[in-house]
This record gives sequence, C-alpha cells and structure tokens, in this order.
Amino acid sequence: MLAYIQGSVLIKASDHIILVLPEGLGYKIFMSTSLLASVMIGDQLRLFLYHQVKEDAEALFGFTDLENLEFFELLLTVSGIGPKSALNILSATDTANLAQAISLGEPELLTKVSGIGKKMAEKIVVELKSKLKNFSFVVNNSQSQVTTDELDALVGLGYSLASAREALERVSADTSGSSERIRAALQLLAK
Repeated sequence: MLAYIQGSVLIKASDHIILVLPEGLGYKIFMSTSLLASVMIGDQLRLFLYHQVKEDAEALFGFTDLENLEFFELLLTVSGIGPKSALNILSATDTANLAQAISLGEPELLTKVSGIGKKMAEKIVVELKSKLKNFSFVVNNSQSQVTTDELDALVGLGYSLASAREALERVSADTSGSSERIRAALQLLAK
C-alpha cells in the first residue's frame, strides 16, 4: 500500500497530475482542485497518499498534509461517499471550515458541493459530528456569524465558497445586518 511519494510534476490535468520519481517511474495522482491550482509543471512535491484498491482498478489520491488526508479518510466512512465525492468536498473549502460546519450541524456548506444533495449533506453531518473529536485538526465550536444567505450572495457574485467564508469570518463582529456584512466582505475580497 502506497502512503507517501516525492517527485516532480510532469503533467498537470484537470483532476490529476503525473508525478515522476527520480528513477523515472511516474504515478497518476488525483488531487483537489484547490491543490491542483497551486501546482505547476516542474514543481517538486511531497504528498501523502490514499491508495484505493478495487477489484478492477487502483487509484492514488494526493494530499500535502496529514490533516487533509485524515479528513478525506473520515469522509470515506460515510456510506455513499467515494473518493471522487470526498475530493469534491475538500475542493469546496478548507478542512477547518468543513469541520466547523459539521460540528455546528450546518449541512448548507456541503450542499454547495457538486453531487452532494441536501439529504447526503445532512447524512454527512450526522455521521461525522461525533467522529471529529477523534482527529488531529482542531474544531472551533464557537458560533459562527456567517449565514448561508451571505455565503450564497458572495458565491453568486463569482467568489469561491472558501474565499467567501473566509472574508465573512474576517468581517468585524460590530458589523450588523447581512447587507452590511456582505459589503464589508466584498471590500476585504477586493484587497
């Protein structure tokens, strides 16, 4: 079972890279879109791997840190979530935001992910809420002021879910009203 790899990016595609080891052997490794966006051909990468072995195929999924790999494996414990769906979820936002949404019982963040409907999002929250405390990443259980309507407004304007949530979380707690919070977030995003 492969668990870690280090090499040079030879090819970058829409959902994977080909990573070549110094010996010349290349591996196809699927990655989240956010990680892929930061990778360039020729980059030297060190990746933690999830090695999926099925009856008729094998696949590798790469992560730059153990936190993302652990969260990916946690998502796979939910029946109906496979590796591609788990990668889509991790592509939507960072693990801290996902963990916070799940721990607060907010499936709305997950419904923004392609292929994840309301029922599946609720199932993920129910099944993972109690499991989060067993993992190394820290979950902030403080009540978030970010609302779904505010996130929807920023995503509708073309911002990614992760950047929209981050900007809204940085808005001063003194700012009240959704329209004022959205305006303040837009100013932060413009910087």
